[in-house]
Amino acid sequence: MLKKTGVPSSEELAPAYPPEERMKQGAVAIIECFQNIPCNPCATSCPRGAIQAFDDINDLPKFDPALCNGCAICVANCPGLAIFVVDEAYSEAESLVKLPHEFVPLPKAGDEVVVYNRAGEEIGQGKVLRVQNPASFDRTAVVHLVVPRAYARDVRFLSVGVGARDENH
Repeated sequence: MLKKTGVPSSEELAPAYPPEERMKQGAVAIIECFQNIPCNPCATSCPRGAIQAFDDINDLPKFDPALCNGCAICVANCPGLAIFVVDEAYSEAESLVKLPHEFVPLPKAGDEVVVYNRAGEEIGQGKVLRVQNPASFDRTAVVHLVVPRAYARDVRFLSVGVGARDENH
């Protein structure tokens, strides 16, 4: 599916997710990297060694979710914008998703935003909890987004300015 549409199938996504037991324990990275290309900033930026060093720069990331604390440094450092953090233990009804964001304007804490899935389809709304954007992230901000738990594993993009949207569209 990925090669045909650019959107991974459920089968292609399954290996990207840590075991369910780990997902329930709190924030953890989800690495949706599917192509062997020369890239390794995720491994070199992970302070806990959760993303292991590559044997070959063309390798896919090898990830140990037990070592991940969901800090999102890898999210900001992935040039392919292919890493996200999901915290399904955030609350009973909501999850926290940390997304890379390279567009302006940047959202602000408290903003209500529209959220989209991997195919670019609108799936609902979320609320910005925080935006990390230190100089060390090199212009890739990490948006901490609170969303209903039902679609935490599908949210991959957001748009700012929900209040300005024309409700007829």
